[in-house]
Amino acid sequence: TVNQAGTTTALTSVPDPSVFGQVKTLTATVAAVAPGAGTPTGTVSFFDGATLLGTGTLSGGVATFTTSTLAIGTHSLTAVYNGSGNFNTSTSPVDTQTVTKAGTTTALTSVPDPSVFGQVKTLTATVAAVVPGAGTPTGTVSFFDGATLLGTTSLSGGVATLSVSSLGAGSHSLTAVYNGSGNFNTSTSPVDTQTVTKASTTTTASSSPNPSVFGQPVTLTATVAAVAPGSGTPTGTVTFFIGGIPQAPVTLSGGVATLTVSNLPVGTRSIRATYNGDSNFTTSTSTTFSQTVNKANSSTALTSAPDPSVFGQAKTLTATVTVVVPGAGTPTGTVSFFDGATLLGTGTLSGGVGTFTTSTLAIGTHSLTAVYNGSGNFNTSTSPVDTQTVTP
Repeated sequence: TVNQAGTTTALTSVPDPSVFGQVKTLTATVAAVAPGAGTPTGTVSFFDGATLLGTGTLSGGVATFTTSTLAIGTHSLTAVYNGSGNFNTSTSPVDTQTVTKAGTTTALTSVPDPSVFGQVKTLTATVAAVVPGAGTPTGTVSFFDGATLLGTTSLSGGVATLSVSSLGAGSHSLTAVYNGSGNFNTSTSPVDTQTVTKASTTTTASSSPNPSVFGQPVTLTATVAAVAPGSGTPTGTVTFFIGGIPQAPVTLSGGVATLTVSNLPVGTRSIRATYNGDSNFTTSTSTTFSQTVNKANSSTALTSAPDPSVFGQAKTLTATVTVVVPGAGTPTGTVSFFDGATLLGTGTLSGGVGTFTTSTLAIGTHSLTAVYNGSGNFNTSTSPVDTQTVTP
C-alpha cells in the first residue's frame, strides 16, 4: 500500500511593508515531507484571513500570485496547497503583510494668469499617487491664498477645481493642500503665483434737471462700473468738474456718487466727473456734457400807503419782488413805478424790496403798477394793479 506523501507549504510576500496600490507578489513553495519525495503539482490558494485572494498553479513546486488591492492595515496571509493524487494538502504559517498609505503629489494651476480684479480665476489641483503607490486619490483639496483659506472642494478623478473672483490686486501665493484619505497621505502643491491687476472702469455723468433755472438745486450723478472681464463695485471718490473747476470729492456708494449744487450761474457750464480709483480699480473720466441754467422767473407785488390819501399827501409805493419756485435767491436791480402808462419813478431793490414816494398824484383814482426790470439772474415781472384814491 502506497499512501499520499505529506507536504509543507511556505509563504512569502514581497515587498513587506508595502504602500497602498503597490503590487505585492505572494510566493508559495510546496515540498514533500520525508520519507516522501518528489515535486508536488497542482494549485495553491492564497488567503487574506478568510478571504480568498486568488489561486496559482505550481511549477517546480512554486506558485505565485500578485495583488495590488490590499487595504491599508495589517494582513494575515496564508497559502493553502490543495493537494494532488500523490500529495496531501498543507497550509503555510501566517505571513504578516503591512500596507501603509501611499504618498501623493499635488500640482496647482490658476487660469487666467495674469488676471484683473473681479475676473473669475479657475484653480485646478491634480492629485496623484507616488510610485510605487497606485490608484486614484479621493477626498478633498483646500485652496489657500497664503494662509487664507479660499475654499475646499472634492476630488473627482483625482482633480479638484475652485473658481474665485475675490482676489485683490497684487501678487498672490496660491497653494493647494490635499487633505488625504484612508489610503493616501496628504500633500501640498508648490506655490502658484497669481498676478491680479486693477480692473478698468467707466464713468458716466448726468445732471437733473437740465435745463434748470437760477437757484434751482441741480443733482449731478456719476456712475462708475467695472469693465469686463473685471467685476465688482468700485469704491473711493469722484470729483465733479464744473466749468473746469473741481468740486470737493464725493464718496461712492454702490458705485454711484451724487452732488447737489444750487449756485450755478445763468448760462451754460461744461460738467464732467473723474473717478479717482481705489486699490482694485483704475481711474476713469466721463465725457463732458453741458448744463444750461436759465434766468429764474420773478413775481412783483405792489402796495401804496396811505390809501385813500388826500391831494398833496406823500404816498409810499412799495414793490416786493420774489423768485418763482423752483428758482431761488433774492432778486436785485430796479423797479419802475407807473401811474397807468406814466412813469412816476424808479427804486432800487434792497432785500427784494424797492420803494418810491410821491405827493404829486392828482385828485381821482389811479391805477398804479410796479415793473421789475430784471437782472442777470431774474426775469422781469409786473405787479397787479394797485388802485390809489386821492381825495381833495
